[in-house]
Amino acid sequence: MDPVQNPFSPGAGTPPPELAGRGELLEEARVMIGRALNGRSTQGMLMTGLRGVGKTVILNELMRIAEEQGALPLYIEATADSTLSELLASELKKLFFSLNRMAGTKEKVKKGLVVLRNFIGTVHVNIGDIGLDIEPFAGIADSGNIESDLSDLFECVAEAAKEKGKAVLLLVDEVQYLPKKELGALIMAFHRLQQRQLPFAVVGAGLPMLAGLAGKAKSYAERLFLFPNIDALGFEATKQAIESPFAGCGVKIERKAIEKVFAQSKGYPYFIQEWGYQIWNRADRKKISGDDVEKVRTKVEKRLDENFFHARLERLTAGEKDFLYGMAECGDCIRMADVSRALHCNVASLSKRRASLLAKGMIYSPRYGELAFTVPMFGRFMLRSRC
Repeated sequence: MDPVQNPFSPGAGTPPPELAGRGELLEEARVMIGRALNGRSTQGMLMTGLRGVGKTVILNELMRIAEEQGALPLYIEATADSTLSELLASELKKLFFSLNRMAGTKEKVKKGLVVLRNFIGTVHVNIGDIGLDIEPFAGIADSGNIESDLSDLFECVAEAAKEKGKAVLLLVDEVQYLPKKELGALIMAFHRLQQRQLPFAVVGAGLPMLAGLAGKAKSYAERLFLFPNIDALGFEATKQAIESPFAGCGVKIERKAIEKVFAQSKGYPYFIQEWGYQIWNRADRKKISGDDVEKVRTKVEKRLDENFFHARLERLTAGEKDFLYGMAECGDCIRMADVSRALHCNVASLSKRRASLLAKGMIYSPRYGELAFTVPMFGRFMLRSRC
């Protein structure tokens, strides 16, 4: 069939043609945004899940929902080499300028811009001239203490939004990369906003270790946030994700074909998109069978190896790669002792590599003493790539 008309879209954060299996979560978030708009306190949300389950897709959908409901979304993505202050500064500048252009009184918006200028000065971020001729507000967001200053800044943001009848939705992707102090500052700032019932909501997404990191940063995080686990899709949701795009283009896919896609993808949304994409490009008729799925198996595996798996290896040292090979040889339940046996070395000699891989978000500890890959089916890839 015509590749130009292919409805499937494998990619990092690319919206799928059918966002299946996430309706309950999206409705929960929609209520949260609505409560913020009405000045009612609400828990935030920190979504957790493996790579490829669609966390970024959900954040993008929540941005759309926020705009649809009249809220103002702020989207940032944490990285290992950037600070929360740097990420927030330019986005908040744009938000304040947007509020400043709206009709009505602007006293709190102008105050917010000056407080942002104070904050920028303390964290040494250069985002250009704020450009308002107004006296500075000394003593607000200018202490150099990220916890105190971020709380002051977020209060001014929320008050400025409230002045315009708006609410702010802060969306933070890859939250696990925030240092403990910055994550604690974010949690503390949101806590103060909820105590004052200001129109500000927070939704974040990160790898499975995020819930533990948030609890270590601030003990009350577990009461302040919901921690929904974004998992692979079940069969019915997978069926919807693969069947609906085909049906929308007048193509029927047999149940046997869907069962094969589910068995191969394990319900992971990114993998489903890759399977759908390759099946469409390979099929020469408007009825997809199980045989059509089998015909693209090698192509799908090659594409996933090149585009999803292999790129993650390039950021690792030789020693870290060896550690992952050792994990791959251990099966599903992996312990450090198993890895040390697979690599024929003692546990102590592997501790630095383990810590480095945890910091890079390649592995996590699902339970005490256990290790797992943050990328689904990564162990299979490691064994294939070593052959």
